[in-house]
Amino acid sequence: MLVKDLINHLEEIAPLNYAEDFDNVGLLVGDKNTTVTNVLVALDTLEEVVDEAIAKKCNFILSFHPIIFKGLKSLTGKNYVERTVLKAIKNNIAIYAIHTALDNDNNGVNAMMCNQLNLINQRILIPQKQTIKKLTTYVPVAEAETLRTALFNAGAGQIGNYKNCSFNVNGIGTYNATEKANPVIGVIGKNHSEAETQLNITYAKHVEKSVLKALFETHSYDEVAYEVTTIENTNQNIGMGMIAELKTTQTETEFLHYLKEKMDISLIRHSKLSDRPVKKVAVLGGSGSFAINAAKAAGADAFVTSDLKYHDFFQAENAILLADIGHYESEQYTKSGLVAILTKKIPNFAFILSNTNTNPVKYF
Repeated sequence: MLVKDLINHLEEIAPLNYAEDFDNVGLLVGDKNTTVTNVLVALDTLEEVVDEAIAKKCNFILSFHPIIFKGLKSLTGKNYVERTVLKAIKNNIAIYAIHTALDNDNNGVNAMMCNQLNLINQRILIPQKQTIKKLTTYVPVAEAETLRTALFNAGAGQIGNYKNCSFNVNGIGTYNATEKANPVIGVIGKNHSEAETQLNITYAKHVEKSVLKALFETHSYDEVAYEVTTIENTNQNIGMGMIAELKTTQTETEFLHYLKEKMDISLIRHSKLSDRPVKKVAVLGGSGSFAINAAKAAGADAFVTSDLKYHDFFQAENAILLADIGHYESEQYTKSGLVAILTKKIPNFAFILSNTNTNPVKYF
């Protein structure tokens, strides 16, 4: 398998179209045409992780966090980023970062947190906007079913929990083919009227290339009339954070003990206890202060995240329990989750879980 083939599999799991604008995801180091030997899956790519990849004969590192966030003006080894990149290049090791593409995926980081906590009734906390497109085109009535099927097969027609969705209106299309045209129906230089179907079909933005390819390959007209618009429907499967429920209601103290046990952590920074029962829980791996209000609006009794600042805790206002478990700690199960997903998707290939602890925060 080549690097580019592996990338195709990764983008099926977590399309890069849904990564946040600030992020730097995808192939950061390496040649797409290199043959992949083994894949090391890590939370971060540091020098120690590259050393581990070398020792385990892996020439591809799938990293959750990107090692390169800002543009590099030189590669002289003057800091940990440059040293890591240089070592990877010298040893022909590719580095791919998946980060917020996986954060925003329905089966990604936050689902992995929910699963670790045995939470049920999981759903996206903050759905990403403008992720659903609509294609409108016009096709001869006799060809409408063939085109619909081709577009469905390309991934169009899915919205929420429904598939093969479309809206069709029959009418009369008119045109006059000029001398340079190559009309399939009609005669050059003469006005022509054709019974056509106006076909409207939705699709997720990451499949747009495939959908348009199917449109042009299937449509019989040499000049295909179409338009693409972005619609405001909420995409239930893409977005930041998740909200779910405990199987049984707990007190706040019981929940904090439960959180320690399930996430295998020894320290939690939390807001003031208010003796409220905990049933509905919101989670967001990594830095999640921006989602406090969303968690409250969704009716969460507790919000599990990390990197909360002093003033963030005031936002609890006795309406929610805020629990900061640490950045690394909130995302620690991501790499094992990725290995499980990839092993199931590509069973005859070696995906190796990194044993390197890359947490830069230590506790005294």
